[in-house]
Amino acid sequence: MLLPGPVLLLGAPGVGKGTQAKAIMAAWGIPQISTGDLLREIRNRDVKPSALANRLLREGKLHEDDLARMAAGKLVSDALVNDMVAARLEEPDTVRGYILDGFPRTLVQANWLDEQLRSRGDTLPVVAVSLQVNEQQLLLRITGRRSCPVCKRIYNVHLKPPAADTVCDFDQTVLEQRVDDTEAVFAERMRAYAEQTAPVLEHYRGLGRFAEVEGDAPVDVVTESILAAVEHLRA
Repeated sequence: MLLPGPVLLLGAPGVGKGTQAKAIMAAWGIPQISTGDLLREIRNRDVKPSALANRLLREGKLHEDDLARMAAGKLVSDALVNDMVAARLEEPDTVRGYILDGFPRTLVQANWLDEQLRSRGDTLPVVAVSLQVNEQQLLLRITGRRSCPVCKRIYNVHLKPPAADTVCDFDQTVLEQRVDDTEAVFAERMRAYAEQTAPVLEHYRGLGRFAEVEGDAPVDVVTESILAAVEHLRA
């Protein structure tokens, strides 16, 4: 049986990384490691106990100023993000592999991760798969996205519209648009992606551990392409 090892899914905003991560989790039985989820776990520690937050606090890697930055919605340091990921990788469910979501986002983080895995003696390095969708299609996906606040179904007014313009087909609840699903926010996110994440693609491409997959296809077709790409890279 294939040992997937660490798999990094890359792609611009709206490309479908979250959907594909869940499909890969189901196919290979490996966890998704999301830095966004880890940060939320720490930020919400007063509502729900967080073993990760307690550990980082105990080890002196999480400080009050970090918690204040999170509460204010500001970016935290690379060092804290790295410490979070290092702690999460020690959990037993990562032995066969894991899907990295939102990390490494920068070249500094990618270099840290490579060194971290080498120092741990991990035999399988990170392989990176980039989902490719043209920018106009991504814009339609982002700005057209609407969700039902009750049943959580997702629609797209351009690509997968509800029967009526503004309400859910199933419970007739008025659909909502996320405040950041706008053309202006999309342009800023694309700029940040080009500046920060594009060098990560080139890093793994240069190491021969990189593949591109066409993301503008049915979900199951994209999933099969990703699985095949990882198997090829591991071979």
